[in-house]
Amino acid sequence: MKLLFLLLGLLLALGPRAEAAAPEPAAVREWPVPWAGTRPRDPYVDPAGRVWFCGQAGNYLAVFDPATEQFRRIELEQGTHPHNLVVDQAGLVWYAGNRNARIGRLDPQSGEITIFPMPDPEVRDPHTLEPDGRGGIWFTAQGSNRVGRLDMASGDIALVRVPTPNARPYGIKLDGQGRPWVALFGTNKLAWIEPQTLALTEVILPREQARVRRLEIAANGDVWYLDFAGGMIGRYRPAQGGFDEWPIPTAGRAQPYGSGMDQRGRLWLVDVGSRPVRLLGFDTAEERFLPAVPIPSEGGAVRHMYYHAESDSLWFGTDANTLGQARLAP
Repeated sequence: MKLLFLLLGLLLALGPRAEAAAPEPAAVREWPVPWAGTRPRDPYVDPAGRVWFCGQAGNYLAVFDPATEQFRRIELEQGTHPHNLVVDQAGLVWYAGNRNARIGRLDPQSGEITIFPMPDPEVRDPHTLEPDGRGGIWFTAQGSNRVGRLDMASGDIALVRVPTPNARPYGIKLDGQGRPWVALFGTNKLAWIEPQTLALTEVILPREQARVRRLEIAANGDVWYLDFAGGMIGRYRPAQGGFDEWPIPTAGRAQPYGSGMDQRGRLWLVDVGSRPVRLLGFDTAEERFLPAVPIPSEGGAVRHMYYHAESDSLWFGTDANTLGQARLAP
């Protein structure tokens, strides 16, 4: 009987330690991009598993094959300065011409590029693209204070003016109802658009100093946002109208920039205010931060991330001229 009590005590002592064990951090790997000083950014994985990205300072698109670790470059018109791209299910690559007022479509098989110019001369700078899965691509135009939608079949573009002056629409994501949510980086607001009527509704954040650069939408409809100026992450619940916020743990000033949300609902961000630049996760169910992982190249800035569910990894480009992958732990 005494031995039984000793074993029971040992199991009770070990149990809490096992439950409190820290999760394994993400494993980060980077590849040097062969074209120096071109700001590789905004990767997107195509249906074949290849990784496409923009060379914003080099006027090119590029594709990386993880199996062979080979890069291939496709030149764009000078002055394009592509800011972002997405790949549709047919493998066509759509990119934002940030300095020549257009969205382009590349057919990788033929090399043909089709141009869709902005229909309004005031709209000069397509910024971030986000496909809606319903035949459209939504996009922001930061300096032009617009949000737009491109019909992929017809090429028609509809534009929505943000009512707040200099709101600087930046990051954009779609919720489960097909509504785009937008980070209005120039003010302390988010916005969402009703897809049928194009009516835009602004949502005021609780802190006047907040400046949101990127956001993610959870499966339950919660909007998770990254306050670049305040060094915080926040959650807005549209159904209840409530906010919650958490300061990002750091020894200095946190500046959350690139973001992603994995299939387990964990929010991931890159803090570009820390040195070295680091990747952090936030468990949205348990409301706690996961162990930080430094970006080996120190990154400079990681401006956007793409979560690839099949490989359970985040892809990103850095201002240190690398393409990176963070394989996530369960």
